Amino acid sequence: MSLRIMLSLLLSLVLLGCASQPEQFSGRNLDEASRVNTELGINYMQQGSLSLAMDALNKAVDQDRSNAQAHAVLGVLHERLEQYDRAEASFRRSIRLDSGVSWVHNNYGRFLCNRGDYDRAQEQFELAMQDPLYERRELPLANAGTCARRAGNQRQASEFLRRALEHAPDFAPALYEMTQVQFELEDYATARNYFQRLRAVSTLDADALLLGARIESALGNRDEAASLGLRLRSDYPDSEAFREFGQMERDGTL
Repeated sequence: MSLRIMLSLLLSLVLLGCASQPEQFSGRNLDEASRVNTELGINYMQQGSLSLAMDALNKAVDQDRSNAQAHAVLGVLHERLEQYDRAEASFRRSIRLDSGVSWVHNNYGRFLCNRGDYDRAQEQFELAMQDPLYERRELPLANAGTCARRAGNQRQASEFLRRALEHAPDFAPALYEMTQVQFELEDYATARNYFQRLRAVSTLDADALLLGARIESALGNRDEAASLGLRLRSDYPDSEAFREFGQMERDGTL
């Protein structure tokens, strides 16, 4: 899985792994039934069964319209299905019901950033970061860094990512983004240091291998750049990154 995709999919949710069918809860308290259906919907999403996830989550909100978590997870699901208006409505509904859930702010911010709404995205990440009890604070920090980089503010991105790595030094998505930021700032030696940290903790995907090759080329390490290119050819021969590597070789820009 691409490190960037991994970052965009990370959710700070508690999954109890319940595989029971929601129908058996018809005689129980509806709040509890809604909670279980929410967990079931998350489980289905993780399995890739998006239609079943939608059924479970819709039932969860029918059983308890005030279930903020169910609305938030529906937002993630609608986004995955490219139903962006519905996704935003679900995220906003969740926050109206409970504005204090940090992972919801984080995921709404990620959604807004992916839609190019960088300023509103950063507002959501800041709300998530302000919670001292949020156990995965590297998530909104790394997402804020990614969003700042996309907005063209590499210096701000570097600061967010530095803070993310203080919380989780081996968090691969933040290491990848920091490598990218330092490369864009033309600080190639620092970029190489972060790249080496990344390759020590994660399997390198095609984009990371291409980035590493570009860093080594910028530093004049042509043999190492060529070695990373060979890995691209071996592991990801059909990737856009390998095609880009080949084009850069032909152009003499690598």
